[in-house]
Amino acid sequence: MKKQTLRLRSNEYLRNLGETGSLNVKKMIQPLFLVEGIKDKEPIKGLTDVFRDTNKTILNQIESDLKMGVTQFLLFMVPKDKSDTSFPKDFYHTNISFIKKTFPNMFLWLDTCICSVTTTGHCCHFHKTGAIDLEFTLQRLSDLALIYADAGADGIAPSDMMDGRVGSHRKILDANGHSMTPIMSYSTKFKSNFYGPFRGAADSAPQFGDRSGYQLDVRDRDTAIQTSIRDKEEGADLLMVKPGMTAIDLIGPIKEKTGLPTGAYQVSGEYASLVYLAKEGFLNFEDGLKETWDVFRRAGSSYLITYGARLAQRLYL
Repeated sequence: MKKQTLRLRSNEYLRNLGETGSLNVKKMIQPLFLVEGIKDKEPIKGLTDVFRDTNKTILNQIESDLKMGVTQFLLFMVPKDKSDTSFPKDFYHTNISFIKKTFPNMFLWLDTCICSVTTTGHCCHFHKTGAIDLEFTLQRLSDLALIYADAGADGIAPSDMMDGRVGSHRKILDANGHSMTPIMSYSTKFKSNFYGPFRGAADSAPQFGDRSGYQLDVRDRDTAIQTSIRDKEEGADLLMVKPGMTAIDLIGPIKEKTGLPTGAYQVSGEYASLVYLAKEGFLNFEDGLKETWDVFRRAGSSYLITYGARLAQRLYL
């Protein structure tokens, strides 16, 4: 039996994401932002009831979310200081391990992009010529994945879109006692105009240029599908399209070609558009949110990352 299959069957959380039934609250993943150095939780513009949390307020948030039926979380860690050579290991390890110790009965995914820590705000490092330094970037990304896994992360979610990063993650995890730690890859991620609120929350806006050098061109269907196939071959256990709505036509083809659970990320700009439409009286927020979820279900999404996961049980799923 392939190791990917073993990992997907290893616990109820992964089995819930992998089974072929329609979306429900157990297939919803709630993003969280843990920010070093802030004194109290901070609202995120455009994302109603979503916050940048301290190491104390995040515990209250997780406790509340668990009561609302959420069982899986995607954690973004935002360090106070930027660096292109080191990571704040104490910040990562102390908080991840404490969260897992406090709440053992949930599944904690860690996003491994480095855009919140680099001085450039990019998801990679560059040579002096301006070209991406792929070798160093992969080393840094995989070092971060190992730090997270050693701290107690249940799963790793690489979002940077560097060529070879899934294989690099799988290699370092397997070599250090984490062969059963699953990888949920942002396998088809487009350069998009819908990431704005997130970049403010994660302090990850690029300081120059944009991310067209490594994120996918939204017009390129063939490459978008091929990147997911590549990530499966490198050892990813779950695949994802992002942004969800603007990549919704790719969910079915990717699932068919890879045989892996394929989900979607309802990104910050997509979610915020519902918030603003409701604010102006053009729709009922909850009705609009449910409609988008119904479309993801219709498209065959295996799971959904959404800022509204904490509403799912109460609404109707």
